[in-house]
Amino acid sequence: MSPRGVRDPRSVTGLPLLLTTPPPCPRCRPRARRRVPQVAVVVRPAPCRGFASQQSLQAPWAAAVSKLQSTVADVLPSRLGSLAAAATAGSDKVSVDPLKIVGRELKFLSKNIRSLLGSGHPLLDTVAKYYTQSEGKHPHLSSHLEAEPEADSDEVGVLPSQRRLAEITELIHTASLLHDDVIDVSTTRRSAPSANIEFGNKMAVLAGDFLLGRASVALARLRDPEVIELLATVIANLVEGEFMQLKNTAVGEANPQWSDNTLSYYLQKTYLKSASLISKSCRAAALLGHCTPNVVEAAYAYGRNLGLAFQLVDDMLDYTVTGRELGKPAGADLELGLATAPLLFAWRTRPELGELVGRRFSKPGDVQRAREIVINSNGIEQTRALAQEYADKAIAAISAFPPGDAKAGLEDMCVKVMRRRK
Repeated sequence: MSPRGVRDPRSVTGLPLLLTTPPPCPRCRPRARRRVPQVAVVVRPAPCRGFASQQSLQAPWAAAVSKLQSTVADVLPSRLGSLAAAATAGSDKVSVDPLKIVGRELKFLSKNIRSLLGSGHPLLDTVAKYYTQSEGKHPHLSSHLEAEPEADSDEVGVLPSQRRLAEITELIHTASLLHDDVIDVSTTRRSAPSANIEFGNKMAVLAGDFLLGRASVALARLRDPEVIELLATVIANLVEGEFMQLKNTAVGEANPQWSDNTLSYYLQKTYLKSASLISKSCRAAALLGHCTPNVVEAAYAYGRNLGLAFQLVDDMLDYTVTGRELGKPAGADLELGLATAPLLFAWRTRPELGELVGRRFSKPGDVQRAREIVINSNGIEQTRALAQEYADKAIAAISAFPPGDAKAGLEDMCVKVMRRRK
């Protein structure tokens, strides 16, 4: 029986309410017999967090997940931890390919992204999808797609909202590549002509803006204020990091001297340009999975440290491998006037680099001279050591996660980041 004096039945907490219409009066009863029989409607309280799609409630494994959560809630009341605990025992003893764990999800990722990028303008449609047609590096996608292992198998069960988050993350990342290639006057990307070379600067910039617009629409449809705020700050961070990169030091003096702040400035810029997207995507994935606060923080710490390690290795490869291996011109950082970690470490013992850093290697012979100094110093080794330190911190951040394929995959990703050659 519905309570009296309450206009909105949903405001009543406790047991579900059974709502029926009152019986008709004697005069109306004959007419009521000809009506459609009354149907009892069960009204349940709405979930505390909303998603853009409710398909997850109908998923075959939803009931099993719900039962598993209630069973282990006292031990680890979070979807991430409880499902990871149910992964195959002993799987952390062997190396697990993180891309294979989420292979089913990544298989359809590009297709889903291209469907988000459909445009009525043929040229815009072509430019916007240009970078989604080539295989790239997806640490930001794999890291948070692996956070939801299915209870009864080694496969990964991902909520629809988390799948859409992965697609949004890739849209933001691809937009940043389009804009970066224009700013850096790049000629190649992933062993193919860059978009600015293929279509021109204007179309590349507009396509990047279009991707950010589509990402923003998809993000809003998640209807989760905290996740929306996280990914919106990522876009701002990318711009802030690009502005910081306009100078090699905080002051930007003509003849700077090395100090501890020099490396701090570089690491802050690196976080904004690279690690922010990975770390905040991991945090958002944990939030969408209804994880406990400690798991959310662990996911963020994992992504932050993984992102910093990834970029440090990237800066190191600019000095150690060929352009053919990288899929883009080697030594491009110095050509662009950028002082990255290997040079900054070399600068600590080779003060003559300060003058070159101050004028951004703009004079003839500056690039070659700076490169030779770095190669003959321990800058590359120190960069590798710092990257390893961040990779170890990423693994330590998830040490409390229960063993399983998901955890092993996240750990193995840190190993692969350190070993990569492109």
